[in-house]
Amino acid sequence: MSDPVAAKSGFLCMYMSNHPDTLVSYAKHFGHVKDHILSAKMLAIDTNGMDLSYITKSNSSAQSVRVPFDPPLAGYEEVKPRLMGMKADADEALGTVKAPQITSFHLPFGIWQTTSLILLLCYVTFTPAHDPAPYWGPAHLLRGTIAVPLIRSLSWAFVVLMHGGEAVYAALLAKKHRMPWNVAISYVLGIFVWGYPVLFDVRRRIQAARIDSIMKGN
Repeated sequence: MSDPVAAKSGFLCMYMSNHPDTLVSYAKHFGHVKDHILSAKMLAIDTNGMDLSYITKSNSSAQSVRVPFDPPLAGYEEVKPRLMGMKADADEALGTVKAPQITSFHLPFGIWQTTSLILLLCYVTFTPAHDPAPYWGPAHLLRGTIAVPLIRSLSWAFVVLMHGGEAVYAALLAKKHRMPWNVAISYVLGIFVWGYPVLFDVRRRIQAARIDSIMKGN
């Protein structure tokens, strides 16, 4: 099957020639070029990455670098949003633009998945061992099969350690994106309780804010 992005490579290279500063950012950040880059050019692009050439202050001969896409592009329609997102990431990392500010807290619908799993773990863990009430029956059954004390302990340890690490990362995001203290606390606590769904959502919001900033020319 032909590569839909490679088929438009010539057009994309010509289009990107009008954005030399963006290509320099790609080469420097994603290509890990340490020298001062004077100019950069896109040579080719496909679903897996792009090939760039660049000239540095210390070397006037063109050099090349491959910048992979992670994950690969699913189709041509993903080219523009991916390149814009990469520009935002590169410019922010290189210090040419400020990280966008997040001023509100949002709890995504996806937390129902984590909530269900945590409630199930609580149900199995804290069910009275000798209570014959029928609503404790499923928990007694699980305890007698897979939910032995060791597995329960490992499950809780995994939840606490994983969510704790994600909460620390959330605190770093809060500082980087200048969140008001109430928003920052909400995200740290929300991610500690619900984990990845909340973390994924705030990262999605940050990326959208970055792209919005680019579209506005900030």
